Amino acid sequence: MVDRVPRYTAEDIQVLEGLQAVRRRPGMYIGSTDVRGLHHLVYEVVDNSIDEALAGVCDRIDVIIHEDNTVTVRDNGRGIPVGIEKTTGRNTLEVVHTVLHAGGKFGGGGYKVASGLHGVGVSAVNALSAWLQVDVVYEGRHYSQRYERGIPTGEVVDHGKARGHGTTTHFLPDEEIIQTLDYRFKTLAQRFREMAFLTRNLTICFVDEREHREQTYHFEGGCKSFVRYMNRSRKVLHSEPFYVEAEVDGANVEVALQYTDGYSESVLAFANNINTVDGGTHLTGFRSALTRSLNEYARTKGAIKNGDGNLSGEDVREGLTAVISIKMSDPQFESQTKAKLGNAEAAGQVAGVFGEAFGRWLNDNTSAANAIINKAVTARRARAAARQARDLVMRKSVLETSTLPGKLADCSERQAERSELFIVEGDSAGGSAKQGRDRRFQAVLPLRGKILNVEKSRIDHALKSNEIKALIQALGTGIAGQFDLDSLRYGKVIIMTDADVDGAHITSLLLTFFFRYMEPLITSGHLFLAQPPLYKVSTSRSEHYVYDEAEKEALVKKINAKSLAVQRYKGLGEMNPEQLWATTMDPERRTLLQVTLEDQASADQMFDRLMGSEVPPRRKFIQTHAKDVENLDV
Repeated sequence: MVDRVPRYTAEDIQVLEGLQAVRRRPGMYIGSTDVRGLHHLVYEVVDNSIDEALAGVCDRIDVIIHEDNTVTVRDNGRGIPVGIEKTTGRNTLEVVHTVLHAGGKFGGGGYKVASGLHGVGVSAVNALSAWLQVDVVYEGRHYSQRYERGIPTGEVVDHGKARGHGTTTHFLPDEEIIQTLDYRFKTLAQRFREMAFLTRNLTICFVDEREHREQTYHFEGGCKSFVRYMNRSRKVLHSEPFYVEAEVDGANVEVALQYTDGYSESVLAFANNINTVDGGTHLTGFRSALTRSLNEYARTKGAIKNGDGNLSGEDVREGLTAVISIKMSDPQFESQTKAKLGNAEAAGQVAGVFGEAFGRWLNDNTSAANAIINKAVTARRARAAARQARDLVMRKSVLETSTLPGKLADCSERQAERSELFIVEGDSAGGSAKQGRDRRFQAVLPLRGKILNVEKSRIDHALKSNEIKALIQALGTGIAGQFDLDSLRYGKVIIMTDADVDGAHITSLLLTFFFRYMEPLITSGHLFLAQPPLYKVSTSRSEHYVYDEAEKEALVKKINAKSLAVQRYKGLGEMNPEQLWATTMDPERRTLLQVTLEDQASADQMFDRLMGSEVPPRRKFIQTHAKDVENLDV
């Protein structure tokens, strides 16, 4: 056997020069090559302009998506320098765009804080673009250079005297590497809105020429305006958000918060304007100071009696909306895509600035402080009841396997990555699914009716629902604070509902539950939506299944037969087991949509707007988007 092992010699070692490494391993630099990576290219160029704004030398950024899928980013900053870079002997403009880790963000005095990839960002974008052209107006002269797949097509060109100052980057992502050029306006707009909130007095104009859409963002209230925006459709406990901003040890710390009457937590943390979706030390510092401050206030005012335990972090964060922003000279992120801040000093900096100011605010705003404490105390009581219910559910699912949901038709496969669970609505569809499935690796859990809307209920009420308990027991992961992804019993969790309004409502309720209490199920890529057909188009010789109105109309025109029959499926139960298998469950033929979470803040606001207790925001959303409805069941 040893003789069959391939030889490993010096000839097998590859040294990737320049930007070759970026093109060979793009995921290491932009996270992925799908639509998220596409957007990341745009963010990296915009981040360079944001850095100019953070330096106080730029107050406007224009971002344009053109009809040909090229992107232009233009700012009125200082412009990239064009002198000779002493280490390489080449023009600085060229070095910045073609050499990794080359830039003005390494302590040379050009930037106090920066959000770009420290010299990797724009060169990575250049490497992953079919072509890129940069134009700068620097110290009264206009210069430009063009690149193709990261390689200059010529020298830096001096076009002569020019007015103004700034940098314009125009590029086309390389479709040999980037899988799609389908930019999503809402996703990009959300990111630019965040940037404008976090950089006061900066104007960001975003234009999408493909869809003839335009948004301009300019905010003067910083994080305070951001919190107000997030809570615009929620009922707040105190009208004026808490806000503090201060410099400490060379770092700028800015925190704003406001409590609502809801049950979920909406906290965003940023480091140098980068949304650290996995948190980090700055978030840890904020949370510890928040819990400590509220416990000190509660004990001082007698809301917590001697001998009673302190309020927990979960208790004091119920209904909390907060934005934490730290700007520092040398942020240390735990990955190239900057999802988590690792600077140890950030915890103390945020805790010190926030804790001291928040303690004063509580004492100066007793009405708001008491409302917050009362909510936290109520949350503690509810959480204790929920803990008992949750422990009971988990004890039954883990220790008493005979009490797995009786309605669950389990599979024989015991390796989670090889099995899948279909969550279906009703006994009729459940019966068809149970008969049509492959029992070796497919399990089926029918639900009776619509599950509880957890957006309007605390977790203790949610755990009284038989359908929710059945879900938790079947998945085996636990819930909320005790969620354990390693205990997941199925590699794919597939929501399979009818292709009608009721089915869409049930799907929305399930997605709300998973988002609020089992979010890692989504972020780790385990949650999917089945796509059952809406119509069956039959002739005397053939049957065709189609999934939307447009597809049906096109097929009818194509067949153009006299003996044509069109059947609209009102529910999965109308399909016999063989049809359900062939159209929706067979891995070789089915279509699954993976549920992803691209923007935590947008998802949080959408669930609150559509599933929360406040009616006006939901009515406004329906009125605004009613014209976009294509298929309406009446």
